[in-house]
Amino acid sequence: MPTRLTLMPDIYLSSVLRIDQQFLSERRIRALLMDINNTLVPRSTNEPPPDVLAWISGLKLSGIRMCLVSNNWHRSIMAYAKAFDLPLVYRAVKPLPFALMAGKHIVRTPARQIAVVGDQLFTDMAGARLLGMQAILVKPQSTVEPPHTLLLRNVEKLLLRGVRAED
Repeated sequence: MPTRLTLMPDIYLSSVLRIDQQFLSERRIRALLMDINNTLVPRSTNEPPPDVLAWISGLKLSGIRMCLVSNNWHRSIMAYAKAFDLPLVYRAVKPLPFALMAGKHIVRTPARQIAVVGDQLFTDMAGARLLGMQAILVKPQSTVEPPHTLLLRNVEKLLLRGVRAED
């Protein structure tokens, strides 16, 4: 019997900074495929937050494999990848699976041991579900959004009604 595709995350967190080695070990996660805009970096800034830089460094030291996967294609995305010193798959067209499959290849980890971390149900969470990866939703880091994303945010609010991000 086929399983039903869901947009809902496995867990909903207030920030990526809530993800630590213990969190990942408990869930048997060995690799992260991460969105950038409003997941790692507020869309309203051009600088990578120091706490996120430190968080990424700490996860690297603990052996977690990471890759950035973004629907964006602007120069700022390349600059973030360089600042974070992480591989990047851009123009991802999430939730289509191709870029996440490329990220899976980069981190060399089975799908069930990968978590997709992002701020959107219709791109990040749907993409994770299509490939059998774990889905970690984080609250958007900014309210600055392109018009098409603002429209989807209204639908997300309905779907997430009653669901609270863990602090």
